[in-house]
Amino acid sequence: MATDAQIRPFRIDVPDADLDDLRDRLARTRWPDELPGDDWRAGAPVGYLRGLADHWRTGFDWRAQEARLNALPQFTTEIDGQTVHFLHVRSPEPDALPLLISHGYPSSVVEFLEVAGPLSDPRAHGADPADAFHLVIPSLPGFGFSTPVREPGWDLARTTAAFAELMGRLGYDRYGAHGGDIGAGISGMLGATRPANVAGVHSTSDAMGVAVGEQFGYQVPEDLSETDLARVEAQRRKWADMKGYLEIMSTRPRTIAYSLTDSPAGQLAWIAQSFKEWTAAAAELPEDAVDRDLLLANVSIYWFTRGGASAARFIYETAHAAADWGGADQDGGGSPADAWEVPADAVPQGLAVFGGDDLLRKVLDPDHRMAHWTEYDRGGHFAALEVPDLLVGDLRTFFRPLR
Repeated sequence: MATDAQIRPFRIDVPDADLDDLRDRLARTRWPDELPGDDWRAGAPVGYLRGLADHWRTGFDWRAQEARLNALPQFTTEIDGQTVHFLHVRSPEPDALPLLISHGYPSSVVEFLEVAGPLSDPRAHGADPADAFHLVIPSLPGFGFSTPVREPGWDLARTTAAFAELMGRLGYDRYGAHGGDIGAGISGMLGATRPANVAGVHSTSDAMGVAVGEQFGYQVPEDLSETDLARVEAQRRKWADMKGYLEIMSTRPRTIAYSLTDSPAGQLAWIAQSFKEWTAAAAELPEDAVDRDLLLANVSIYWFTRGGASAARFIYETAHAAADWGGADQDGGGSPADAWEVPADAVPQGLAVFGGDDLLRKVLDPDHRMAHWTEYDRGGHFAALEVPDLLVGDLRTFFRPLR
C-alpha cells in the first residue's frame, strides 16, 4: 500500500506570517446585519460570533496551544500516497495496550488533549497502572496536518485501511479502537475487517444517536412503545433541522470550501454552530461545555491547514462511496451497516452514551448483545473535551478484561 514507509518526527510550527494574516482577516471581517431577537435557531448569532472572533484575534494564544500539542510526540508517514499525521504517546508501562483513537467532524487531535495523559500514564494520575494505553491518535486524511489531500477517494473505508496499516507499521499487531462520530465508523470497520488484530471496539454517542444512526443505516424497531416512537420522532425533527451542514458537504463541498478557506469568521461560525448544537443540552454556549481556547485551537488547525475544504471533501467522498456511512451499498443493497457492522461474537464492543437515555439501546442493541454499555447524564458529542474523566473511566473499564 505504501510507497514510503518511513516514519518522520513532526512538530507544529505555524509561521508568524500566518498568524498575522489571521488577525488581519478577522479585523477586516464584513459582518452580516443582525436582526432583533436573533438566536441560534437560524445559525450562530452575529453578536456572539463577533465576540468569539475578537477573542480569537486579540486574546487567544495560539503559541501556547501549539506548545501544548508539541509536548506530545508527533509523526508523519506516507500511506497509500497520502501524508498521515499522528500523535504517538507511548505509556511508561511496558504492558500497556495499544489504543487507536480516531476523531470525527468537525474535530481534530485537539479533542484528545485532556485524556492523553490519564490514558497513557494512569499511575501519574492516581489510577491503576494496569489500565495504561499506548496511544495512536491520527489526523484523518484531509484533516489537520494530514493535508493536503493528494487525490480523490479518501473516504471512510480507505481511511480505515490506512489506519490499520499505520498500526502495523508501528509494530502493534493487537490493539483497541475507539472513536466517536467518523471515528466510531472507523473503529467499527476495523473490528469488522480485522478482527484478528482488534481487541475491542469502543465508541461514543450522544442524545441524538437514534436519529443520526437511522440516517446512517440503522433501523428503528417496529415494536417500540408509543412513548418511545414519539421520542424517536422528536429526534428526527431535531436532526432534520440540524443537518444542513451535512447536506451541503455531502453534495457541494467545493462551494462551501471557498468560504471555509478564505474567511476565518466563516470557518469559525461553521464549527462553533456544531459545538453549540452537539454539546451538552444544558450548555447555553459552546464554551459552557468546552474550554474556549481548546475550541479555538481546534478551529485554528482547520484554518492554518486549510482543512475546512478537504474535510468537507472527506464527507462528500464517503457519502458517494460504494459503501455509504451506514455500510449499505449505494445501489440499494444491504441492510443496517451490513458492510462493516462488527459481528457481536467476533470483537467485543462497547458504547458510552453521553447526555442521552435508554432510547438508543432500544434501537442499536435491543437484545443487549454488546459487551459493554453505559449511559451518562453529563456530556455530549465531544465527550473527550466535555467530560474527559467519564470517558477515561469508561475506556479503562471496557478494555480491562480485554488486555
